[in-house]
Amino acid sequence: MNTTVFRQFADIDTKEIAPGFFSKLIHTANNTINFIDVAAGNSVPDHSHIHEQLSFVLEGKFQLTVNGEVQLLDTGMFAVIPSNVRHSGLAITDCKLIDVFSPVREDYRDL
Repeated sequence: MNTTVFRQFADIDTKEIAPGFFSKLIHTANNTINFIDVAAGNSVPDHSHIHEQLSFVLEGKFQLTVNGEVQLLDTGMFAVIPSNVRHSGLAITDCKLIDVFSPVREDYRDL
């Protein structure tokens, strides 16, 4: 098997990127894909970064606040957060999330 193309998800180490946010990170030349497990009640404070971010909920309910607008995300919704826009989040239930960042999150690569 060509391991530069085909890889095992189970081989990716889990990292705690924020209190209660446990991630498996994949970095490509242009993107970072973040697969996150988060327990109900955990939150990420208001912040911004240069990266465009797409946020998807695979399981559960996640409250996302973007530029002051609060929205409850579930499996039927996703968010596109532009570069340098302030945002925060709260896991209402246990959640499985995917965030996609462009460009690559070098700060996450160094975890």
